[in-house]
Amino acid sequence: MLLASTQHALLKSPFSSQSPSPSPLSPSCRFRMSSAGPALPPLSDDRIVVGCGSVTLDFLAAVATYPKPDDKTRSTSSKVQGGGNAGNALTCASRLGLQPRLISKVADDSQGKGILEELEADGVDSSFIVVSEGGNSPFTYIIVDDETKTRTCIHTPGYPPMIPDDLTESKLLAAVDGARLVYFDGRLHDTALVIAQEATRRGIPILIDAERKREGLDDLLSLSSYAICSAKFPQSWTGAPSVTSALVSMLIKLPNLKFVVVTLGEDGCIMLERSNENGLMEEVDVDELLVALKYKNDSKTILPTCVASSEVKLHAKGIGTVGGRLLLGTAEKIPPSELVDTTGAGDSFIGSILYALCTNMPPEKMLPFASQVAGINCRALGARTGLPRCSDPRLISFLV
Repeated sequence: MLLASTQHALLKSPFSSQSPSPSPLSPSCRFRMSSAGPALPPLSDDRIVVGCGSVTLDFLAAVATYPKPDDKTRSTSSKVQGGGNAGNALTCASRLGLQPRLISKVADDSQGKGILEELEADGVDSSFIVVSEGGNSPFTYIIVDDETKTRTCIHTPGYPPMIPDDLTESKLLAAVDGARLVYFDGRLHDTALVIAQEATRRGIPILIDAERKREGLDDLLSLSSYAICSAKFPQSWTGAPSVTSALVSMLIKLPNLKFVVVTLGEDGCIMLERSNENGLMEEVDVDELLVALKYKNDSKTILPTCVASSEVKLHAKGIGTVGGRLLLGTAEKIPPSELVDTTGAGDSFIGSILYALCTNMPPEKMLPFASQVAGINCRALGARTGLPRCSDPRLISFLV
């Protein structure tokens, strides 16, 4: 496809560097105006989400510079708090107003007790977490480098590991009962697959965190409706030559996927949303389309934004074609003086996506909203310290 045809496809649907006006919501989700300004749209009762994956205790230490071998150094700050991808994402979802249930496993040690207490205090239902007699709860040492703004994680898995037999049939059925969404972080794959199969039987959509290749991940991907990927995963999983062509490949290989998002850190994110190819006449090279999106994006905007193409046939050379839209989201430009720790940024992004899906938020609003939540969270030490609530003034413009 020629670049000219790509530009033509874009012009059929105007861009906006700001989040567009919200589409009409169901009566239960419309917001009311008050003398103090716009109120947030009330959440419906249909907001139960189930997550299965890792929970840990995080021991965080920030240092001026990362130590060299055999060095001794002192921390500039420290914190002990709950962690783990699933634990963090569902904590984020709870603070935003959802009702999360978490399936995982800890031991009956002091660390496990602390993990459960913290989750419950944040509104996450921990009654489906298995507590083993003896063994050890999972924990992670995290070293945050103040100079480079990077973090290094040293994880110790819990023992004994979770197996499907740990989750009784009655617990499984109770966990997914009334759920709007089911989410997996890619761990505990044998147990996760049992839950995913039950969710599929009930028609409950599944969101998968595809951070890296893991045992059993392909089975979960095949049942998923939504995928959130780390920067390297799409190309690693598909072998495609570019990120965008890899996204096309994923939608071709995984026909149940409605959209796939790849997060790119400070470079934002890219989303490929599937649409029906019937009636789509124009075919556009997906790599050229991304270039055109970047050209239209306002690089001077500090807050997260999103630009989107119209619905076209997206072609990846040597891979195939899929009907859909390509969306490019930006990340917040956080001043260096405010950036503290990126631990859990991806988890908070996913927790925000869960909220967005439960509130029928359109993708053009969903991506900037999730990026803003992640940006807020990066301003504090640890994966949960900075997680905002819906009432946070920094989120209001993204929600009303």
